[in-house]
Amino acid sequence: MSENVKIAVKDLNIIFGKHQKEAKKLIAQGVSKTEILKKTNCTVAVTEANFDIKDGEIFVVMGLSGSGKSTLIRALNRLLEPSSGQVILDGADVLQANNEELREIRRKKYGMVFQHFGLLPHRTVASNAAFGLEIQGTPEEERIKKAYEILKIVGLEGYEEKMTGELSGGMQQRVGLARALANEPEVLLMDEAFSALDPLIRGNMQDELLNLQESLKKTIVFITHDLDEALKLGDRIAILNDGKIVQIGTPEEILTEPADEYVRTFVENVNRANIVTAQTIMFEKPTRIELKREGAEVTLRKMRNTGLSVLPVVDENNKFIGFVFDDDVVKIRGDKSKSIRDIIYEYSASVYLETPASDIIAAYRDSSIPIAVVDENGKLKGVVMHSAVVSEIIGKDENEIRTDIKNALEI
Repeated sequence: MSENVKIAVKDLNIIFGKHQKEAKKLIAQGVSKTEILKKTNCTVAVTEANFDIKDGEIFVVMGLSGSGKSTLIRALNRLLEPSSGQVILDGADVLQANNEELREIRRKKYGMVFQHFGLLPHRTVASNAAFGLEIQGTPEEERIKKAYEILKIVGLEGYEEKMTGELSGGMQQRVGLARALANEPEVLLMDEAFSALDPLIRGNMQDELLNLQESLKKTIVFITHDLDEALKLGDRIAILNDGKIVQIGTPEEILTEPADEYVRTFVENVNRANIVTAQTIMFEKPTRIELKREGAEVTLRKMRNTGLSVLPVVDENNKFIGFVFDDDVVKIRGDKSKSIRDIIYEYSASVYLETPASDIIAAYRDSSIPIAVVDENGKLKGVVMHSAVVSEIIGKDENEIRTDIKNALEI
């Protein structure tokens, strides 16, 4: 197993019913979930799941109700027993652990946050946060001290001695998160953790989780049915359909390269502008003018060859300086007193590789010229054209856009 893989799930099947052997044979034959239910009276919850979860990443599993996502997450710590397959945590198969080993895995390796907070109403916030430590036999003074530390981290400092019923839904979920974190787990399992919250509070909790992750660097498995939530939180996303994983990828890969019609339907109404980045839509290795080596004649030749009226200019280290326009190049042609430097449009916008398309569109409000994409050292990596941004955001290629415009003009 690769060094940075925390969990490896291999050939995992989860089947409910008495005739699982027969059901497994039918799965191997490619028989549908519905047909297996008819023939064996077995419910196939998860089918041949294979994926790795990297150490320190937020791995989101998403799908509609009944897709098997909550069943899958419960198999990772054997709250549900898989029918076959492997769940390898730090090189050891969790499914082969005996009862004592499994208890240790659940106590020290995993923390779990549920959709419905599961708090104890007769206890204080601090006592709830320390509950897992209490079960482990941690002395009271030590566990309460730890609870106070974690509650501060999740933004509940000052509420330690309040009763949970006095808190809002978002604050109660913070207590549930604190309880999971108090044990210092290596893996955090979050099953629809924010689904019961109001939209505004839910968004705040998502932001809070991302802020926490910056410092905690936990391996997080997050279950959701909400694509926007998955795209916001996930380093990678696994999409489940009827117990089968149909695609695994980064948010950008899910949006720009849907594996099938099911995924395509999922993503068609997503605001792509907030997910798609400059790196995806830029024209890589664009024709450029090197300031010290090339003058007006070479520039015009490159413009003719490429059919472009504007080109980026870089220095000898490929650092972006600005753009030049064909009209200006023509004006200085043959003028020994003028050079390319004199006509560079230096107020050109530039963005980084990870800049979302929404920010690039904003940059086009002030100018319609191309936008340079640079790395952290200012070196030119590519150029984004206005039409490329539009086509990516609305999910059509440039030819389709031209056709739409043409048709609109003819109406």
